[in-house]
Amino acid sequence: MSKSKDARRVAANEAMAVCHSIRTSPRKLNLVAQSIRGLNVSKAVAELSFSKKRIAKAALAILQSAIANAENNHQLNIDKLIVKEAFVGKGLVMKRMHARGRGRGARVLKPFSNMTIVVAERGE
Repeated sequence: MSKSKDARRVAANEAMAVCHSIRTSPRKLNLVAQSIRGLNVSKAVAELSFSKKRIAKAALAILQSAIANAENNHQLNIDKLIVKEAFVGKGLVMKRMHARGRGRGARVLKPFSNMTIVVAERGE
């Protein structure tokens, strides 16, 4: 007996890309995700390409992966794609120590994030 195939998490006219363990806080990454939600993919690529935020390069790579998934895996038209969803979740947090005065130590938190981008084909 084999296990039944899982249902798709997105609709037939959608494609998704997920990236885990991005080295930035979810709060900072969410600012970048907000800037591309609901945009046409060509405008979203331009927005991320010229953004001054450091983490925009990683978000651009995720968006390009979602576009490639839509084209190659689901045969969607790239010209009609929009960014349907772009959301961020918390990942792990590395705890490190920073030496302070009088022999003490302070905790330094180094957070990681997860980002998911869903692109959908716009219906005419």
